[in-house]
Amino acid sequence: MIAGKCMVWALAGVVWLAFAGAGLAQTATPLTLKLGKELFNENCAVCHQADAIGKPGVAPSLTNPELLAIASDKFFMANIRDGRVDTGMPPFAHLGRKNVRAIVAYLRSHAREPSRAAQVASQPDAHGDPRLGKQWYDFICSTCHGVNGDGYEAGGTGTAIGLAGFLDKVSDGFIRETIKKGRTNTRMLAFQGPAGLADLSDREIDDIIVYLRNLVKK
Repeated sequence: MIAGKCMVWALAGVVWLAFAGAGLAQTATPLTLKLGKELFNENCAVCHQADAIGKPGVAPSLTNPELLAIASDKFFMANIRDGRVDTGMPPFAHLGRKNVRAIVAYLRSHAREPSRAAQVASQPDAHGDPRLGKQWYDFICSTCHGVNGDGYEAGGTGTAIGLAGFLDKVSDGFIRETIKKGRTNTRMLAFQGPAGLADLSDREIDDIIVYLRNLVKK
């Protein structure tokens, strides 16, 4: 009987984890969303702009539909709490967990697509050749993200995707989906398919991911 109850609670936990990201905004009360918007305006809007639409060269859009579809609540909360070292994003741990969750709920309220965060995070790790990845990165990505992935700090219009503050918080699936599909209404274009700026193969995308991971190791 005890074992059976433990199994039920374990399954319930799995279900909660699967839907927690999608449900944060749905379960948030109007007061929580109001608080989240106020906190965002006080602490985040100066860089991320009104409604978190972002500004190239300063801060990324946080209400982009593709981002909201693949990013987990854990991803958003970790970035707000810890910031990103060596970038213009400072930590906001002083706000406390409740207030950080309110900001995330406010961001989630802009979502237009169902959350695929769990599915994307479960994608296999990338395996490829970092030497080939460097060639593709230098040719395609460095123009916006900087030669060493330093992003805005290097004068680029893209975020710092070569630093630990980003790479330690994202899965290979997250990076893979972003390269493939890009993000609408931003300068991050799709790089796979007929409409892509470059029709990269799955292997070539994985080569880029492995190269990025190696930047942190160096």
